Amino acid sequence: MNNACDEEELHEARIKAALAAMPAEEKIEEMGARFKALAEPSRLKILLALSVGELCVDHIVEAVGGNQSAVSHQLKALKDNRIVKCRRDGKKILYSVSDGHVLTMIEVAKEHLNCNE
Repeated sequence: MNNACDEEELHEARIKAALAAMPAEEKIEEMGARFKALAEPSRLKILLALSVGELCVDHIVEAVGGNQSAVSHQLKALKDNRIVKCRRDGKKILYSVSDGHVLTMIEVAKEHLNCNE
């Protein structure tokens, strides 16, 4: 009988731990939107290019291929999701990754590509 009580307590403790680890619903939606933005291949290429530092649109276009209009469109999506930021330097707009955690996630994903587990 005592064993069943221990199992029930363990079950309840696990549920409480899972609930405590769960962010608020709006934060989960925000996380999902950011993951969705990161998952699009052309945006991911832009972020890989920006991993070396600030770049203007011309540099990004050269690095990822495509055309200026398409790259600008994807940069806007990344900016809207607060993944990329920009600043003006004279006539140029320079783009950079706004949060180093994004680059960490990309590096982990790259490392995982070589994982045979």
